[in-house]
Amino acid sequence: MQPIVALVGLILAITSFNPALAQTADLIVENATIYTVNGARPKARALAVKDGRILAVGGGLSEYAGPATRRMDLRGAAVIPGLIDSHGHMRGLGALLESRDLRRAATIAEIAGYVRQQAASRPAGEWITARNWDQANWGDRFPSAADLDAATTAHPVYLTRVDGHAGWVNTRALELTGIGDGTPDPPGGRILRDPAGHATGILIDRAQSLVGSKIPPPSDAQIKRQLELAARECARLGLTGVHDAGVSARELRAYRELIAEGRLPVRVWAMIGGDGPLWREYLAKGPETGGYLTVRAIKLMADGALGSRGAAMWQPYSDDKTNSGLLITSRETIERVAREAAARGFQVCTHAIGDRANRTVLDAYAAALGGKNDKRFRVEHAQVLSLPDFKMFAANSVIAAIQPAHATSDMRWAERRLGPDRIAGAYAWRRFLALGVPVANGSDFPVEEPNPMLGLYAASRARTPQASPPAAGRRTSA
Repeated sequence: MQPIVALVGLILAITSFNPALAQTADLIVENATIYTVNGARPKARALAVKDGRILAVGGGLSEYAGPATRRMDLRGAAVIPGLIDSHGHMRGLGALLESRDLRRAATIAEIAGYVRQQAASRPAGEWITARNWDQANWGDRFPSAADLDAATTAHPVYLTRVDGHAGWVNTRALELTGIGDGTPDPPGGRILRDPAGHATGILIDRAQSLVGSKIPPPSDAQIKRQLELAARECARLGLTGVHDAGVSARELRAYRELIAEGRLPVRVWAMIGGDGPLWREYLAKGPETGGYLTVRAIKLMADGALGSRGAAMWQPYSDDKTNSGLLITSRETIERVAREAAARGFQVCTHAIGDRANRTVLDAYAAALGGKNDKRFRVEHAQVLSLPDFKMFAANSVIAAIQPAHATSDMRWAERRLGPDRIAGAYAWRRFLALGVPVANGSDFPVEEPNPMLGLYAASRARTPQASPPAAGRRTSA
């Protein structure tokens, strides 16, 4: 595969050479395979840039060169317009870059070994955190607090599952936060318990906050550092824009500081993180639009995730007949926010993975939108749908914001969770396209890796670059 170079900045104009209008370029890229996204001229060999704008695209552009022009010979490498990830979590990615990614840990013992190593270098009582463990790596069995107790009893431990919808804690963390056998499940959350009724150390969806709220919050400097780390990593991988799916007021303040200091190399479309004070503030003043930061969307959560069995389903999971997942936000709340947003020029982007959650969101949107419209509301993930519900996207002009890499990550167990009937409506972006539904492609980093090429490969091949898909995987894009 040829190396790929992303254009840093938006392609604002593509013009043919006119000697009378010639300008001296800051940069000329030559001897390249340039994909212009122009049907009349789909490829070119050279382009000239000045002040962040493309002056010309053609075969050879030496006429734009001056003494100070930088010239790059790409030796046939591919050049594409800068890519935009439609769904990522910037501070989550930055925090992961600062810590340990447990994504590929093959055993519980390997993770316990990492915790033991951290405990040896930290004072007693300090929290140990990391993310991206995945029980599918060791037979789809949830771990327990006892597994972490073997590594340390002097430190509270909180490890986030790869999907961000489950936490794994040790007994010390349970004790510090007062979670016991009699602690009730919070609305929209579940404390997993063993057959004897004891808390196992696994917290699903909003039960995570019972522990997460006790962890010391990051400083403003740490938030800013993590956002900058994430932005630089995105730019390195060829992303020029990111839709940050759920931001706080502190994160917005850090973004503005980075922009003022010239340290934000990507454009950010920020979704306000939920129905709260920040949403009320923006409803009062309206959307914010800028060159590097735009705030004109709100992110809601309808349910949990499939991997941790928190996605809200109409029927129980095929591999857990006692569980149908969790609805986190009511249809009434989603409809209210949708009406508020539509009246004030904001986009609503609601996380929905299970078939029940997707229908709940679509019903709420339909009530607020009333058919075809220009509001560009989105369903984030749109992962498992009942087959009749696909048409509701088209009927109400709803965008499906999908992450193809989820299909290839989940294919090890997706059909086991869903069964042979529901899998037909899972990861089905071709169904959306056939109905004329706009599809926005993203990664959901740090749940998946931020490299956009992995998502594009998964979207076109329904497999990972390393392996052929199993039978269920071959059907995920039907």
